[in-house]
Amino acid sequence: MTKKPDTAAETEAVDGTTAEPVSKPGVSRRGLFGLIGVGAAGVAVGAGGGVGAAAAVGSFGTQGTSRTYDFFGTHQAGIVTPSQDRLHFAVYDMAAGASPDDLIALLQEWSAAAARMTQGLEVGETGATGGSLLAPPQDTGEAIGLPASGLTITIGFGPSLFTAADGTDRFGLAASKPALLEPLPRFSGDALLPGATGGDLCIQACADDPQVAVHAIRNLSRIAFGRAAIRWSELGFGRTSSTSTTQATARNLFGFKDGTQNVKAEETKAVDEHIWVGSDDGPAWMAGGSYLVARKIRMIIETWDRTQLQEQENVIGRDKGEGAPLSGGTEFTAIDFGAKLATGDPAVPADAHVRLAHPDNNGGARLLRRGYNYVAGNDELGRLDAGLFFISFQRSPEQFITVQRSLSSDALNEYIKHVGSALFAVPPGARAGGWVGETLFA
Repeated sequence: MTKKPDTAAETEAVDGTTAEPVSKPGVSRRGLFGLIGVGAAGVAVGAGGGVGAAAAVGSFGTQGTSRTYDFFGTHQAGIVTPSQDRLHFAVYDMAAGASPDDLIALLQEWSAAAARMTQGLEVGETGATGGSLLAPPQDTGEAIGLPASGLTITIGFGPSLFTAADGTDRFGLAASKPALLEPLPRFSGDALLPGATGGDLCIQACADDPQVAVHAIRNLSRIAFGRAAIRWSELGFGRTSSTSTTQATARNLFGFKDGTQNVKAEETKAVDEHIWVGSDDGPAWMAGGSYLVARKIRMIIETWDRTQLQEQENVIGRDKGEGAPLSGGTEFTAIDFGAKLATGDPAVPADAHVRLAHPDNNGGARLLRRGYNYVAGNDELGRLDAGLFFISFQRSPEQFITVQRSLSSDALNEYIKHVGSALFAVPPGARAGGWVGETLFA
């Protein structure tokens, strides 16, 4: 990230930010190694499966790593932005004794650093190597030479930032707290861990290169030193949701296509209706923002992997290959909940996940999902500690609450366990030269 990548063209991103493809010669060393590896694999696959090296390069080459998104704009990037492949999500608590001035200064410094990193620049004017040899560098340096990789940084405020658990108004913000910003209720089957729940502030860093995403969180954490510290964090890979019609539907670790009916950025009417807080929703400082729900969902992989294919498909309500609803058709065919089998049973079982989560069965509630797979090694019994780090954005937390309560009888519950939970108010985007949260303190 020594300098802003050269651009061959400038296009408009779906969230109103600027997307800047890098010219083909500007491939980083990391990108070159990736192209060599993927290209070799592509040739091998092409011999038997019709996928050649060119296709592989098209998926993972320069276009996949060169895009940039402006940190400034009407809405924060990282919401309707096309989902990147990697995530580093971090939740922070403000330090004991931190003042309102400390919080404001932190948000200002975070915004300034984020604006640079999302354009492929190092943090600070002197970066990782240009400053005094007798002082710590302004940038940690592990992203030197890497392009911006589509990095987006999204900042949110938790309920405890406004009113602490003991009722303390630490930063004079209690009167500005959105009425909807309350800790999520406990849902049926929750087994929440304190180390993956709650928090004052969150940062969602998404990128197509894991090192770029980690670099962002590392540097923002360094900036926060003495004022805020990480409460918990999560690394995600392999997006499980598509937020643009240009993206293919991804698969989760159960092997099924996930989020076929997710709200897409191109559905501007639906985005305005279901995702952005309106000017009449209140409070005024949240207009143009959204609410972020984070849920860490552990998948009981070993049990699932021993389950018959037919049962897996009945649990989800779609076939595993095409992703088509069990009522028939292809992936994007509308689900016919009235369709019957020859036996008279519903083609889509009554407790199938897609039936219970569908907007038609939840008063029309829709969510914009930006989930990721995660693997955190193994537990003490040798079982894979893995699953879905679920993230959704919605105009009101009630949309998520409605859907989650509907899932209390979900057949999928036999194979998953919710271990983490948090809710954050995501303010609107910052004006050029401003900072995220400025509307709250105006």
